[in-house]
Amino acid sequence: MKNPARPPVFWGLAALLGVELAGVAAVAIVLLFDLVAAEPASLATALALTVLVLVAVAWMAATLLGLLRGQAWVRASAIVWQVLQFAIGLGALQGAFAQPAWGWPLIAVAVLTFGLLFLPPVVRATQQRGTRE
Repeated sequence: MKNPARPPVFWGLAALLGVELAGVAAVAIVLLFDLVAAEPASLATALALTVLVLVAVAWMAATLLGLLRGQAWVRASAIVWQVLQFAIGLGALQGAFAQPAWGWPLIAVAVLTFGLLFLPPVVRATQQRGTRE
């Protein structure tokens, strides 16, 4: 499938995944800054969290790149990310330190992106298997 015509819904999905990538990258930058500028209560925990978020940045970047290449594995990767993002957003709405100001947007973007992943034009645009030729 060489340079297939990509429907607008495909580009909407790419934009949402790009927003998610930017969000997780911003969190990584904040964590890196805090790691250097502030003294964490637990250095091991701060390092582990920072590394985990950096892995998430790499995951999202690979997913977005795979989407732009039309790879089929992208749908599974993005679905897993949406489930995790939904869980984080749901967690942000609960407890003594609830943050609905960013919990609801996380949930809304996750649900919208999840829905876009199953639309037939997106499925058709991401059917390439194997390596890109």
